[in-house]
Amino acid sequence: MNFSQCVHNSFIIIGRNKLRSFLTMLGIIIGIMSVIVIMSVGAGAQSLILNQIKSMGSNLIGILPGKSEENGPPASVFGTPIVTLKNKDIQNLVSPAFPRVIAASSYARGLDTVAWGDNKVDTYFVGVSASYIDVEDTFVSQGRFFTEEEEKSIARVAVLGSKTAEDLFGDENPLGHQIKIKKTNFSIIGVMRERGVSGFQNQDDQIFVPVTAAQKLLLGINYINFARVKIDRSDSADDSVEYIKQSLRASHNIDNPEDDDFSVRSADQGLEVMGKITNAIRLFLVAIAAIALVVGGIGIMNIMLAAVQERTQEIGLRKAIGAKSKQIISQFLFETITITFLGGVIGIILGVAISATVAMAAQSMGYQWDLVISLPSIFLACLVSIGVGFIFGIAPARRAAGLDPIEALRYE
Repeated sequence: MNFSQCVHNSFIIIGRNKLRSFLTMLGIIIGIMSVIVIMSVGAGAQSLILNQIKSMGSNLIGILPGKSEENGPPASVFGTPIVTLKNKDIQNLVSPAFPRVIAASSYARGLDTVAWGDNKVDTYFVGVSASYIDVEDTFVSQGRFFTEEEEKSIARVAVLGSKTAEDLFGDENPLGHQIKIKKTNFSIIGVMRERGVSGFQNQDDQIFVPVTAAQKLLLGINYINFARVKIDRSDSADDSVEYIKQSLRASHNIDNPEDDDFSVRSADQGLEVMGKITNAIRLFLVAIAAIALVVGGIGIMNIMLAAVQERTQEIGLRKAIGAKSKQIISQFLFETITITFLGGVIGIILGVAISATVAMAAQSMGYQWDLVISLPSIFLACLVSIGVGFIFGIAPARRAAGLDPIEALRYE
């Protein structure tokens, strides 16, 4: 038989029992679909993370408490409370001795139910420095931001995010009113402009207070959660990172860099680290999804071995009229490969559909989520499905070819 005859016969045999053929494909469908979804959703999540980092600006340097490996995340990102980073450490970074550092801001965050009259909203309050608007390159749309003097004096003043202002006050002007955060009254002096989602946080659904007030009045702590430093140019990031490390080591009395209790990363370094982390996670998940392909292949081999037994007389008749062993092997391999290939095509279609749905859902929620479906990954999925059919089809094909034609004809 030539190639077209083998393919034609394969479809005829598959069509004899459509339900069994579909169930045979199911493992391959699930495996290929899982790989496509994981690759696409993983790439989309990676694009979200990288876009969020980029949205914060290329001339920002982040400081987190806790030691980290050179290409790994600091301990603080795993939820471990680390109290070594202080507000004073960040204030010392802005100095005429190193003019490349333009501004720096400390951050201390908490969550509470904020009340104004009978209106209540659950939102984050963020203690920041007076230089926050310079660091984040933003501004207030109403009123003003608090000053350094108010920060130093632990003033009970607050600036609302645009969404928080709308949720609490509606159309009423919030300036001059007082809100209650953790049983402490704060006077509203400003409302921030709309910013949307940045750094994985809706910037409009927050309340900004002086970092000193957040520490002493609301959180009862003497440390900060993280800090950001704005530099003059992105190409001076390496020098600025080294300057910040030296300054923090001096503040923390650290002589050996191996003893650093902080992590300093520029935007480019953050992109590189997050790219490595997300790629590792994607590969791990793809490896797990590949198990479904192996399970599906074993299922196909079992079904084809049963098919050999069911078609013993057919095989004996074909060999009796002159069919050679390699022709029998080719026919059964074609049948197995056809089943896995069809399963792979269905899995690709379902995987693309699910990935597109996830991307649209994420984009509808305002996230910068890219739909990534690469042609090489689809081509690779087709090759993998064919390969699975070939590998797990060899044993049934060899068994069929090894049948004795006389014994096969006698089989009932």
